[in-house]
Amino acid sequence: MNKVLTANRLTDGIAVWLGANGQWLESIDNALIGRHQEAVDALEEAGKSAFNDNLVVDVDLIDVEEIDGDIFPIRLRERIRAAGPTIRTDLGKQSEFKPATAA
Repeated sequence: MNKVLTANRLTDGIAVWLGANGQWLESIDNALIGRHQEAVDALEEAGKSAFNDNLVVDVDLIDVEEIDGDIFPIRLRERIRAAGPTIRTDLGKQSEFKPATAA
């Protein structure tokens, strides 16, 4: 199963995902996907390093699927984190991104 690395940025608590360039992104859309065990292991090491450098907290590898080039978390909790709060979707961060949908 495909996995991406997610965490919360330490400075402001925003949910972030590790991108291919090694930066933490506020959108899951460009997250680096681990498609085999070696890639998943590398993601896990990158998460440990970022945690140890006090960049992020609550680091976790999550299961995702790709549909037509879009990334969708499998678990509901992660779909909510990707889309933003479930109330007042017209305000805040969640209004800037397309909502994550159930696959």
